[in-house]
Amino acid sequence: MKSITKKRTKAFIIDQVISTVVASGIEYVLRKKIKNEAFHTLVTPTVVMWGLEYAQLRKNGQTVGYKALGLALENEDGTPLSSCQIAKRMLYRDFISTFDYIKNRESFEINEGTILPHDRVARTIVKEV
Repeated sequence: MKSITKKRTKAFIIDQVISTVVASGIEYVLRKKIKNEAFHTLVTPTVVMWGLEYAQLRKNGQTVGYKALGLALENEDGTPLSSCQIAKRMLYRDFISTFDYIKNRESFEINEGTILPHDRVARTIVKEV
């Protein structure tokens, strides 16, 4: 595994921990209003994770995890990230990327880990800062 890929993995874990803490707080508040357990298991954590990631990437191109490990998400052509790119990247990563990994594992190490399949689809690149 390449250096950037390791950093990306660690950054994702940091972001997951933060998202879990925030989701737990939100779930505590929502539990009084929404009694459906499936909602709290599936919807709340997903919406919180996507919301936090979207807001952070839209604002400055880095999540807390990326910032801690010295990484930044950028557009391939150098322009600011668009809302569509960020959403496409998150959806592809969370739903389709697993199948890509099973089909073609080598595609996960293109350009020394700076471009993963969800980056290729969204036309983004992760760089060290």
